[in-house]
Amino acid sequence: MQNTDKNVSQEAYQQFLKEVVDLVQNHRTKAVQAVQSFSNQLYWNIGELIIEKQKEFGWGKSVVEQLSKDLNHHLGDAISWSPRNLWFMRQLVNEYSIVNQVGSELKFLNQPGSVSSIVKHAASGIEKVKQLISEVPWKHNILIIQKVKDLNARIYYLQTTIKNRYSRAVLFHQIEANAYENYLLQPKQTNFNTALPEHLLEQTEESIKSFYSLDFLDINKPITERNLESSMVDKVKRLMMELGYGFCFIGNQFRLELGNKEYFVDLLFYHRILKCLVAVELKVTEFEPEFVGKLDFYLQLIDEQLKQPDDKPSIGILLVPHKDRVEVEYALRIASKPIGVSKYALSKQLPSEFSGKLPSYEDFRQLLHSSPNQYAMKKNSTKKA
Repeated sequence: MQNTDKNVSQEAYQQFLKEVVDLVQNHRTKAVQAVQSFSNQLYWNIGELIIEKQKEFGWGKSVVEQLSKDLNHHLGDAISWSPRNLWFMRQLVNEYSIVNQVGSELKFLNQPGSVSSIVKHAASGIEKVKQLISEVPWKHNILIIQKVKDLNARIYYLQTTIKNRYSRAVLFHQIEANAYENYLLQPKQTNFNTALPEHLLEQTEESIKSFYSLDFLDINKPITERNLESSMVDKVKRLMMELGYGFCFIGNQFRLELGNKEYFVDLLFYHRILKCLVAVELKVTEFEPEFVGKLDFYLQLIDEQLKQPDDKPSIGILLVPHKDRVEVEYALRIASKPIGVSKYALSKQLPSEFSGKLPSYEDFRQLLHSSPNQYAMKKNSTKKA
């Protein structure tokens, strides 16, 4: 009896310890975010002062060099007070200050669901931008200023960095992959408005992108769907970053059963924010209407066999290299489950010698219909060769 009580007490203590550790870590995270926000607000105010005093007294560039020396003398040596960083403070204020002048042209500042509630309630365009800047790490802000010149694009990258919690490396990758341009050119195609209840619609739309850049896979030659899937799994951390914050990897070639038959979902995720399962199907050929039907069927099985009572409806993402908008629109009309069809790019510059030389659709069908054992044997024999 005493041993039982001791075990219960130990279990209770371990749970208590976990709660305290979680509490400390949560407050540490909030503290870091608060420091970052106050630091960025300070940098903005310093940038404003530099511009104001230069205008008032006609000071030139040398004042920034002098200010750097004196700040390091009075406040201690720090990279924050380097001439380069002080110039970035000035540049940030100078280049974002035109927001109020072109406010009506900034489509992203007033989009529903695109900014935090704090930003939405800001009184003016410049206040909204300042709030966005305060929520993004300083080095991310510098990267955006250096690499992006269009004001709308800058706001887009600020918002997506906050929403997806991009690291600086991932933000750089997004900018290099022209994520903003692809966002404009490739509007999302989903049936979410008919397949999802209204209260889930906005958040789900925000979690699915219209274009995915997969050039981090370093693929510059024709590839099969299975090899594409393997490459994505091998670099699953980068894949998660590209998909966006909230995706948790469950498995690839995830097996589903119906009667005496079995089916395999290319990639299966759980989305922590949406609280639902996400099935991803990869295709290396142009969009075909039957792709939607197959994914819709998989989602039916997932909801019946895997979905927990408190989970939201499962959603599907179909990734294709090319698609016809009208064809996709018609195909999505008959799907009963929520599905988004997105394009992907393996490389921004595919070598010309590979153009038009991808295997045919029939070749891939034969590969996909071979058994997992046959595929494994082929893969092993290729490695030995």
